Amino acid sequence: MWWATEPFHAVVYFASETRDACTAIGLKGFWMGYFAGRAAPMGPVPPAVVQATFFNFAPGMVARAIPDAWAIAAPEVIVKARLDALDDALRRLLDDIDVAEAAALARDATAGCDAAGRPLFAAHAAMEWPDEPRLALWHACTLLREFRGDGHVAALLTESFDGCEAHVTVALSGAVPAEMLRSNRGWSEDEWAAARARVEARDWRAARARVEARTDELALAPWRALGDEGCDRLLACMRPIVARLVEQEAVSFPNPMGLPAPRSEAPPAPLA
Repeated sequence: MWWATEPFHAVVYFASETRDACTAIGLKGFWMGYFAGRAAPMGPVPPAVVQATFFNFAPGMVARAIPDAWAIAAPEVIVKARLDALDDALRRLLDDIDVAEAAALARDATAGCDAAGRPLFAAHAAMEWPDEPRLALWHACTLLREFRGDGHVAALLTESFDGCEAHVTVALSGAVPAEMLRSNRGWSEDEWAAARARVEARDWRAARARVEARTDELALAPWRALGDEGCDRLLACMRPIVARLVEQEAVSFPNPMGLPAPRSEAPPAPLA
């Protein structure tokens, strides 16, 4: 289900419309748009809150974007600009694909999510649901990914991985190139090398396996709420949608999220 829903959310990071919208309201560069856009539902929070909730970015990278972004555009302005841009991008990418059933099913799944202990999910869940089915599907997929992501952070902490170490384990597994992860998360070469030394000094593979298993357990609530039949139907609805996004190169592979290119009925498990 992660494979089926994450690519739809991820369009927001790759669409030219999103970047153009951020530039139009004065945000400076891709990363300011990223941090401000994803954090905006929480309000004008300080960099420490963004660092804590996003978890895996170097503090200095966050501080270059937040809080300056809030002085340029209020969070509600950023949220609106982002959604308007997504509306344009999804209309372009999906053309004649009907997403209404997928949107309804994904929304039903989110009803099974409890916000307790899930700050990013809670902030996004407090937003109003868009009326347009494409945007409603995107919002649902975003809630599902932030719900899973908050649980993933908890699982990483349980195994005593910090943000840099978490990415080092992904790189060591071969899922994503190390330099892509290091540069896209703002860690210096020295910080990365130190984190790698810490990781290699422990049984990181077993710990990482426990993280993935626990992440899946913590992410089950919406899928239990939807039920087996509903999950099967949502998966069937999402396959042609995801295929169109991949065909249109709306998501890049490889990517820092660890999202695998959909090539089979049984895609690899997520690693980040």
